[in-house]
Amino acid sequence: MRLTKFTDLALRAVMRLAVFEGGTPLTTREVAEAVNVPYAHMAKVITRLQHLGVVEARRGRGGGLELTGLGRTASVGWLVRELEGEDEVVTCEGDTPCPLRGACRLRGALREAQEAFHRALDPLTVADLVTAPTGPVLVGLTGRRPD
Repeated sequence: MRLTKFTDLALRAVMRLAVFEGGTPLTTREVAEAVNVPYAHMAKVITRLQHLGVVEARRGRGGGLELTGLGRTASVGWLVRELEGEDEVVTCEGDTPCPLRGACRLRGALREAQEAFHRALDPLTVADLVTAPTGPVLVGLTGRRPD
């Protein structure tokens, strides 16, 4: 299985926010810089995470990003399903439909493999992802420029 770049960025963003240690909340730009991705991509990711209720974003002075309670306890499997959507691994229909689609066993096997992939992620939470040794590395990725 391969995650989309969007899902990869979302997981990196929630992991970085999960280890935030007080002070002025991180901005979208700071999270983007910390995980080394363009701001525009991260802004789209943060908007989606807000819609899922995983991240809260406040504007203005003292604003910034914060992981919600759901964001800390969410199953990684749930989050990946929400971000990836319900698309199957292979597309048997479309402009050039596969001639085997009526009698193919591969499609069903790949659907089962995809669900097994998600089930393997279900017991993990975002909090689990940031335990040592990952958490300390994430804390070091400030995304803030020195004064």
